[in-house]
Amino acid sequence: MPVIETDRLYLRQWHTSDFAIFAEMNADPEVMHYFPKVLPTTVSNTIAKKCQQLIKDKGWGFWAVSLKDGTEPRDAFIGFVGLNETHADMAFAPAVEIAWRLHKAYWGQGYATEAARAALCFAFTELALDEVVSFTAVINKRSQLIMQRIGMTNTQGNFYHPLLDAKHPLAAHVLYKITRQEWQDAAAT
Repeated sequence: MPVIETDRLYLRQWHTSDFAIFAEMNADPEVMHYFPKVLPTTVSNTIAKKCQQLIKDKGWGFWAVSLKDGTEPRDAFIGFVGLNETHADMAFAPAVEIAWRLHKAYWGQGYATEAARAALCFAFTELALDEVVSFTAVINKRSQLIMQRIGMTNTQGNFYHPLLDAKHPLAAHVLYKITRQEWQDAAAT
């Protein structure tokens, strides 16, 4: 799989050395604030292996993200950003979503936005998708700001996540999307 480069980042295949940092992220209550629970290392490793295998099989997925600013080695993992086919139980499936999760030490520096823009470029140029969606808990304003920064719009099609009880505080989700034409129009300006 070719590495996707941005000004400051690499989006690349996962390395086994990424798994420990990913497990640290998934065990951090602050990082997992908008998820139902923190994850034990075994579950985190299973997710990382699945991400790794999907990229191997399809050439795309939730890519590992590392810095390329010279202060860290190329393979220093800071989180993931990428594309994934949505869960079949989603009302808007089939669809491809864009998502991200970064180590909190790298929040607030524009890395998620920068990597997400690169992932959208891949989605629309390499995969020739017509549309990409993103969703998060209604109360997750930080992720919604990233969605807006990368040109996505709120569909106003809020829904309850099918894997959560409707009474769960994270069940209500917002749905954002961007079409290839909207992405092309924004890139032309």
